[in-house]
Amino acid sequence: MPKAPALEYEVGNRSVRLSSPDKIYFPDRGFTKRDVFEYYLAVSEPMLRYMRDRPTMLQRFPDGLDGEMFFQKRVPTRGVPDWITTAEIKFPSGRKADELCPKEPAALLWAAQMGTIVYHPWPVRAPATENPDELRIDLDPQPGTDFADAVKVAGLARTVLDDAGLVGHPKTSGGRGIHIYVRIKPDWSFVEARRAAIAFARELERRDPKLITTAWWKEERGEQVFIDYNQMARDRTIAAPYSLRANPRATVSTPVTWDELGEIEPNDFDLRTVPARLAEVGDLYAGMDEVRHDLGTLLEWWDRDERDRKLGEMPYPPDYPKMPGEPMRVQPSRAKDPGDQAAG
Repeated sequence: MPKAPALEYEVGNRSVRLSSPDKIYFPDRGFTKRDVFEYYLAVSEPMLRYMRDRPTMLQRFPDGLDGEMFFQKRVPTRGVPDWITTAEIKFPSGRKADELCPKEPAALLWAAQMGTIVYHPWPVRAPATENPDELRIDLDPQPGTDFADAVKVAGLARTVLDDAGLVGHPKTSGGRGIHIYVRIKPDWSFVEARRAAIAFARELERRDPKLITTAWWKEERGEQVFIDYNQMARDRTIAAPYSLRANPRATVSTPVTWDELGEIEPNDFDLRTVPARLAEVGDLYAGMDEVRHDLGTLLEWWDRDERDRKLGEMPYPPDYPKMPGEPMRVQPSRAKDPGDQAAG
C-alpha cells in the first residue's frame, strides 16, 4: 500500500506539517497519527490555556504504542522551527535542560507531529521555574483498590482543602486515579511546596487511615489509596489536562466537576469523546487562574506535625541526591535494623 502523503494544517498563524498520517498509533482501536493530531487540534485552546509557559516533557511514540517509547526532556538544537519556544529547567542532579515551553497552539501540534502522545508539564511557569504555581495532589489506588476508592478519597480531600482555605480542581488521571490541582501563588520553593503536599496527605490519612496511606514504600501500602506527595518534588510531572494517555483505549486525563466524580468512569473520556464533551460543557479549568491561593495553612500543619508529632521529612524518589532531614532511603524489609528507619 502506498504511503499516505503528508498533510498541512493551519494552526493559528502557523502551518504545521503532518507526515505519515495513516500510521497506526493505537492498534486496539485503529486510531492513527492523524487521529491523534486532530484530537490535539480540537483541544488545543483549553490545553494551551493550562500549559502556556510551562516547561514540558514529551512522552513520544514515533511508531505508535507498539513501537519504541522515550521521554524527551530537551528540545533538539537542530531541525526545530524558529517559533518553538523553550525554558531552562534544573534537574535534582543540578544538570539543566531547555524543555518545550509552549506559547501558542502550534507548539502542541508540532509535538504531536513528532509522535508525542502524553504531555508532562512542570508545575511552574517561565520565567519563575524555581517556584511552583500549582499544588498537585495525586490519588493513586494501589492493587486491590480502584477508581471508586479514589472517588471516596477525593470527597474527603475536598473537605480537607476547605479546612485549609483552598479550592481544588479535580480531573481523571486517564487510569484508576484522580488528580486535584490547586492554583497557588509562586512564592514558595519546591521543598516548601512538597512539604505542603506532605502535610495535606498526612491530614487526609488521619481522617481515614484504613483507606488512605502516605507510605512511600509499596510493601507498606496494602490495599489503600496512596497520596503521592512526591509528585511535588522537582522534575516530577503529571499528564496535562486533556492529554491522551498511553494505553490501548486512548483515554484522556479529563477535568471534571466534583459532583461528576461519583457518576463517571475513566473510560468515559477518550480520544473520540472528549472533543464532544468539551463542546458541550466547556473547559472546566478555564477559571483556575482567577484565584491564587496561599500555602500558609498547610505549612503551619507541617510545622505542627514536626513539633507535636515528631513527623518530619519523608523519602524522596530514588534518583534524588540525599536531601536535608530525609530519613534513610531504604525499604523497611531491607533495613539492617529497625532503628535504621530513623537514621538520617
